[in-house]
Amino acid sequence: MIVKHIKLSLLLFLFIFHFIFPQNGNAQYNCFSILVGKDATVDGSVLFAHNEDDSGINLVNWYKVPRISHKKDEIIKLFTGGKLPQVIETFSYLWLEMPGQTFSDSYMNEWGVTIASDACRSKEDSADIINGGIGYYLRRIMVERAKSAKEAVKIAGSIVDSIGYASSGRTYCIADPNEAWMMSIVKGKHWVAQRVPDEHVAIIPNYYVIQDVDLTDTLNFLGSPDIIDYAINRGWHNPKSEEEFNFRLAYGKPSSINSIRNMAREWSAINILSPIKYEISDEFPFSFKPRDEVSIQDLMSVLQNHYEDTELEDNREDNPHKHDIMRICSETNQYGFVAQLRNWLPPAIGSVLWLTPRRPCTQIFIPWYSGITKIPDNYSIGNYKTALENHFNKYDDIKSETSTHKFWDYVNYAEEIDKNYYDSIIPIKIKQKIVQQDIFDEYNNFDKNIINLYNQNPKTASDSINILTNEMLNKSINYLNFDK
Repeated sequence: MIVKHIKLSLLLFLFIFHFIFPQNGNAQYNCFSILVGKDATVDGSVLFAHNEDDSGINLVNWYKVPRISHKKDEIIKLFTGGKLPQVIETFSYLWLEMPGQTFSDSYMNEWGVTIASDACRSKEDSADIINGGIGYYLRRIMVERAKSAKEAVKIAGSIVDSIGYASSGRTYCIADPNEAWMMSIVKGKHWVAQRVPDEHVAIIPNYYVIQDVDLTDTLNFLGSPDIIDYAINRGWHNPKSEEEFNFRLAYGKPSSINSIRNMAREWSAINILSPIKYEISDEFPFSFKPRDEVSIQDLMSVLQNHYEDTELEDNREDNPHKHDIMRICSETNQYGFVAQLRNWLPPAIGSVLWLTPRRPCTQIFIPWYSGITKIPDNYSIGNYKTALENHFNKYDDIKSETSTHKFWDYVNYAEEIDKNYYDSIIPIKIKQKIVQQDIFDEYNNFDKNIINLYNQNPKTASDSINILTNEMLNKSINYLNFDK
């Protein structure tokens, strides 16, 4: 009877929140990230998992951008209309580019600094913005200039302080081989960043999760000096109350904080990794010690999640990706990744982006070493130079105009499965497990030898990485055609 009462209470809670609080249907607000400190992982690496969600028909390009020398007094022209001075040289990076999108790209640079973001709507309605502020370009500047996650935060903070941020709000998840940070920005000139403790896991859907703020603790916090005073002046925090300042509650938009689409995803992921089981109505911590040391495979499993074995699991005979209460693995996933960042190896071979195109629950994760120098054919349109120039130039029909791109193979495969998901998924999962294990085995054998090869000749090591990536991508394409 007690279990039945709990389930009925949960269903009632969901019903009330679903109809009282508006549910944001824009998939640009539905990305998802996990950051894991190096003392909380199986192998001592920093781990960073992310699902990128975007509505409509989209394309994902893969590029490797080399170091670039810039002319003295060169200027960056921002999408919003402003201008910033360029530095003399920018770092090399892997770039997951989604043409035309403003906030969807992800990066890993030559130092292992890895960046993706999650939209977090704020209360701000009277922001201080200079010449349009900055939006799209902020993460690229971080990855082009930073050798560490904390340095990336400082670079971004300085720019936001100077000209302001153009979007309602966003949290940038930034990791390097030593540590991970979340940087939460509010429209205008207010932001705060918190370091994820080395022994902890931090999870974010699409609302702010930073709560307590202590800017005197510069090891773990950075931010706008007036972050509390501004909230007091706007009436978002009452210093006379018994409640301590809470950034999430002060600056976050209530419809985002109370959205089941956000709450359910964080609740599900926390309960997979935490030793403490939470109710969906509980207050979740910014970070927590995991039940067990976290592996790459653990995070891949979370990115594939549809609330299996919970009260929210979809037991209907249809597609779990199309549901009012959004899943972590959703209809609008464009790609997922797990970044494995190892500080005991040179970044070129120690930083690996385990990338799956389109839908994590039915695709294969492929390792991309940061030291790759050549992207396999048909995984990008043009080259990085044309991509940097043409990112916001729209396609009339993106799918037909880029028909040779391999991304559409993954899209078509996902769409075919979704037509009859529950009848298809059991044999597909068996096949997926076999192929994914084969990928891990090949990677582990390669990874054992790459350090010696890299020490002898980095160029030869990069060539080997290029060959490995191409072979593994061919396996992922063959996997799509396994039953044909």
